Amino acid sequence: EIYAIKYAHNERRSGDNFIGGDPHDVPMPLDYFVWVITNENRTIILDTGFDEAMAKRRGRTYLRNPGEGLQMLGIDPASIEDVVISHMHYDHSGNETLFPNARYHLQDDEMAFCTGRHMCHEAMNRAFSVDDVTAMVRRIFAGRVQFHDGSGERAPGVILHRVGGHTMGLQVTRVLTRRGWVVLASDASHFYANMQQGRPFPIVHDMGDVLEGYKTVNRLAHSPDHIIPGHDPLVMTRYPAARPGHEGIVARLDVAPNPS
Repeated sequence: EIYAIKYAHNERRSGDNFIGGDPHDVPMPLDYFVWVITNENRTIILDTGFDEAMAKRRGRTYLRNPGEGLQMLGIDPASIEDVVISHMHYDHSGNETLFPNARYHLQDDEMAFCTGRHMCHEAMNRAFSVDDVTAMVRRIFAGRVQFHDGSGERAPGVILHRVGGHTMGLQVTRVLTRRGWVVLASDASHFYANMQQGRPFPIVHDMGDVLEGYKTVNRLAHSPDHIIPGHDPLVMTRYPAARPGHEGIVARLDVAPNPS
């Protein structure tokens, strides 16, 4: 089973979401998610979101701590043993104390990226939080980080794939579900439209890797309907609520999307 938990929101225009802008210039907001991958044997969390203080600093609308969404599913954050970090941007790697007993899974290239020479440039480092990066360094020295180099199986039916592009070490997560292979693309494609139209989001480390990443994600997924973008509000309308009362908060992704 896979769930998307919405924890924050940001109003934007479509011109802000594509390199080169957008001639339509219509409202095109961002939603912020963390994802749950679970079965009878284990639960894996993909990305950790940010906290309320970061939301105020960045001007985001904060709806709930991701831990509250987990508790709605009956999941105790302290019980989580594995957290996958798609990449180290502030909206994917915050909430330092939320998972005190977890081992974090990160690509080699991503840690090198967020601690190396690229961070000397404000255009690169502004999407990162120095507190999140130093928290990851502390986890390394505490023996709580497992590094990955390219592709590898994290658990049966859960495979990590480095695609890069948006950041140097961005990884997507491929999950075997009852409806086939679903790919949690994270910021390999912020919106369905980025990938479908071949128009990347403006924050880019390597444009070629972004575009090749679209091909990789499509190859890894059972079909285009099996790809989940990282920030698209359409996810919450295309997929059913996890349970009654979860509408607009927790969506279930291992079932088929609405035909419309």
